[in-house]
Amino acid sequence: ISVIDGIAFQTNILALNAAVEAARAGEQGRGFAVVATEVRTLAQRSASAAKEIKDLIGDSVNKVENGTQLVDQAGRTMDEIVMSVKRVTDIMAEISAASQEQSAGIEQVNLAISQMDEITQQNAALVEQAAAASESMHEQAAQLTQAVAIFKLHHAAGTAVHCNEEKMERRGPDRPTNVQRLPKTANQASKKETIPVAKTGTEGDWEEF
Repeated sequence: ISVIDGIAFQTNILALNAAVEAARAGEQGRGFAVVATEVRTLAQRSASAAKEIKDLIGDSVNKVENGTQLVDQAGRTMDEIVMSVKRVTDIMAEISAASQEQSAGIEQVNLAISQMDEITQQNAALVEQAAAASESMHEQAAQLTQAVAIFKLHHAAGTAVHCNEEKMERRGPDRPTNVQRLPKTANQASKKETIPVAKTGTEGDWEEF
């Protein structure tokens, strides 16, 4: 553009010089003066066109600069988008890891519930065993109570016989032996001779004892 402006300026100067020389030549230089005027007009038009081109180039440069800024902004926006996508990817990875941890935790909870169920069943079985053992002990206690009652009856009978023997031994030597006692009644004789004893399956064992 500067070269075009320089050429137009120099052409304008040459046209002015030609016009001056044509004026000096008088009638002979009229044709040359017309040519010089046309050249001057072309030089002015070239200068105007160069100026317009310069303005257009300036506008183009400004637009290119604006486009460059827009491209820079687009690049920064793309970088931000890439960073956002990366963050979203990281968040998705964290969510996936958290989901796996939650799945593992749920599996552990299910395992703990299964173990608690097994322990509950075992406790129920132990409670049933304890109830059966308690019932068995109750039955054994009842049997022992019956056995002790039999033992007390045998012991009471032996003590009564021993007391009768002691009474007979305590009779004095001077006491007459021909003293007749009153006859015993049938009820007294039967009561003295028969001692009620409860018969059980373990009577023979206690008699041996």
